Amino acid sequence: MRTFFSAVALAALATPSLAAGDKPVTPNDVVDAAPASDWQRIAPGDLLVMDLTPGAKGKPRRVVIQLMPAPFSQGWVGNIRKLVAAHWFDGIAVVRVQDNYVVQWGDPDGETPGKAKALPAGLAKPTEKGYVTPLDERLRSSFMQRSAQEPGQPATIPTNPDSYLRNGLTLFDHGWPIAADGRTGWPVHCYGMVGVGRNLSPDTGTGAELYTVIGQAPRQLDRNIALVGRIIAGMEHLSSLPRGTGALGFYETPEERTPIVSVRMGSDLADLPAYEYLSTESASFAAYVDKRANRKDSFYIQPAGGVDVCNAPVPIRPVKQDATKP
Repeated sequence: MRTFFSAVALAALATPSLAAGDKPVTPNDVVDAAPASDWQRIAPGDLLVMDLTPGAKGKPRRVVIQLMPAPFSQGWVGNIRKLVAAHWFDGIAVVRVQDNYVVQWGDPDGETPGKAKALPAGLAKPTEKGYVTPLDERLRSSFMQRSAQEPGQPATIPTNPDSYLRNGLTLFDHGWPIAADGRTGWPVHCYGMVGVGRNLSPDTGTGAELYTVIGQAPRQLDRNIALVGRIIAGMEHLSSLPRGTGALGFYETPEERTPIVSVRMGSDLADLPAYEYLSTESASFAAYVDKRANRKDSFYIQPAGGVDVCNAPVPIRPVKQDATKP
């Protein structure tokens, strides 16, 4: 399935600032030129702030995670909110770092009877059905290969057929990369996405054990495990950790682990900057993805003509402060 943006949507960004001169326009140029109206604020109540123990020379290590919005993975997301409210994550650790795969954190004694940290009461028990979500009318319309990219519609991407779906489509909806088969949709395992660790089926995990992707997108995990968010700041504090030497990259001694000092909701912290993402329903985002698929700036010789959903990361940035205000 091959879907392209309409010329109308792309022409919306043909502003003098981008069109002037002969310099080829890059994806970053498109993002920098996007008007303020094309950026969407992320609610602080949808952010998790994870503080690791300080690094070298006492440097703080803060990781900010945006939680997955409804309708995806809400059973697990609800559990994570309860775990944060109970301060359950405080004092656990990064227990696994597998090269080109994942960083995982949780209770180091979670599999040891009598030593595992007690979970708060009232956690949900999501089933495997929650790995996918029925498409609403808007997304079904997008799946039917809309010929025009209209405001308010989810952005499909100029890509070759998804190699993980025989008759599928990858798209962006409300800032998130999604795959769909015409009936259901699900978030995909791109770099920086956060998922829920689990044991063998039918176990689906509670949300007390989490991981993030630090390598090539392991899309084979899609629909087999719950994705609950993505890291929007501080990824370097996880991706640069020493690799584990045990099986699957697990650390073999407590000294190798990186302790987690605290995890709090963004709405509970006064020092957290506001964040915003480039609306995936905007003409700016349509032009950005087109440039990701058709690089013609000075470094590139042959434009690819397509782009993988995970190779067009949604731009996210701290909100620019108005220098005229105190």
